[in-house]
Amino acid sequence: MSNDPAKTPVVVGVGQINDRPETPDKGLDPVALMSAALHKADADAGHGWLADCDSLSVIGQIAWPHLNPVAGKLTEMLGIHPAHVVETPPHGDSPTRLMSEAANRIARGEATICAIVGGEALRTAGQLKAAQAAADKPQPNTQRPDAQRPDALRDATHRVHKGYAQSYGLVVPTDVYPLYENAGRAAYGQTLAEGQEESGAIWSRFSEVAAANEAAWLRKPVSAAEVVTPSDTNRPIAFPYTKFQVANASVNQGAGFLVTSLAEAERRGVPRERLIFIGHGAAAEEDKNFLKRDHYDRSPSLEVTIREAMKANGVTVAELDYVELYSCFPCVPKMARRVLGWPVEKPATVFGGLTFGGGPIGNYMSHAVASMVDVLRRERGNGVTRGLLFANGGYATHNHAVLLSSEPPVLAFPQDFDRQAVADAARGEVPEIAEDYTGPANIESYTLHYDRDGSVRSGVIVARTPEGARTLASIAPGDADLIALLTDGSQEPVGLSGEVKKSAGQDLSVWSA
Repeated sequence: MSNDPAKTPVVVGVGQINDRPETPDKGLDPVALMSAALHKADADAGHGWLADCDSLSVIGQIAWPHLNPVAGKLTEMLGIHPAHVVETPPHGDSPTRLMSEAANRIARGEATICAIVGGEALRTAGQLKAAQAAADKPQPNTQRPDAQRPDALRDATHRVHKGYAQSYGLVVPTDVYPLYENAGRAAYGQTLAEGQEESGAIWSRFSEVAAANEAAWLRKPVSAAEVVTPSDTNRPIAFPYTKFQVANASVNQGAGFLVTSLAEAERRGVPRERLIFIGHGAAAEEDKNFLKRDHYDRSPSLEVTIREAMKANGVTVAELDYVELYSCFPCVPKMARRVLGWPVEKPATVFGGLTFGGGPIGNYMSHAVASMVDVLRRERGNGVTRGLLFANGGYATHNHAVLLSSEPPVLAFPQDFDRQAVADAARGEVPEIAEDYTGPANIESYTLHYDRDGSVRSGVIVARTPEGARTLASIAPGDADLIALLTDGSQEPVGLSGEVKKSAGQDLSVWSA
């Protein structure tokens, strides 16, 4: 097999931007952030590429709802008229998936220059909302940025309207990923202290990478102990995660990159040392209902995505110089590094992670792509350099991995990166959901949700019945003994027996140890 330069995809330009306005009214909106990022990518590629762009892929934004959809507004701001324009939902895997799709589009002769971009201005949106409230102005409407999730979603009194999981407080990713963390710790045979030690080690290295990366949002190294220890600046969010262990969405960031063929890059005179080659990708998903998972200590689609990407590119972990393991919460890179065999001592990011690099909702991996391109360019003098990008989105739902390299891999394009059938075959039996169950059960996983003052607001236990069905039970904020059992590390709660009961006058089941 030999590479056809006209069908060999390369990243030719990357751009990242952080917007830190003096006052919120001077902040860039998401469309302006995207435009600025692509102009930087165009300059990085040597200028003149955006004017001829014939494919634009935009990662959707949530910070300023009244701007949606943004793709048309972006083409107008850029003054371009690409034949192909797509805007995707803001999933964590969107940028890498769009890169693989762009590579295929180029190989099929459907496009010559593909731009992929995203941007979020959640920090400015929040500041504007606070300023409006302080000035006693009317509440934001559809013409003003409002990215706050509705408080009603936290109200556990409307089960029939919200769904079973949501009625127990499992609403957004911050609520759900701790289920993977606690189940994973038990499966790995770790104590609570050992699980937190691993999280701290991974995250402190993220902070060090971010500190050295001009594109990162937070650039102050944080020790492993600081990562996992609650404090005035690191409040608990959802057990066992603190603020330093969750994605930092309060950012104003944009990032984009340009993909073309090797032939077009050579025709335009781009130096070879500036080109980074795109390898094959792999993708698979879990059921969108996070209660319909076979386990919470692993993810078949995550495992298959990483292994199949490595297999498709014919590389071993020893041949990887860098990785970007998606880091919305520690459980994801923990699972991913175990699939790869990536040691905890080596950084699992080139950008800085979603806490320190910044977590602009669905566009984090565009920043990771840009930073990976930068580091592979910088290190290519040491021989072939390779980096694996692994992306995750939703509620541990969407997965996509792809290889970047300083030299062209011997691969044919277009490619089929869909590995859903492999993941489905690897998945174990998914338990039935028993919404109205009462009786004995064993803890499968759990978490507690905290108010801003550090007090327990609510909690939920995912349990298995003697018949193997999955059911939920709430944790009363005043149940000090149960909260201590779940959080003090004196014994592993996962696997312990208890009982699911109905309380008089309460719609939700409760857990009794």
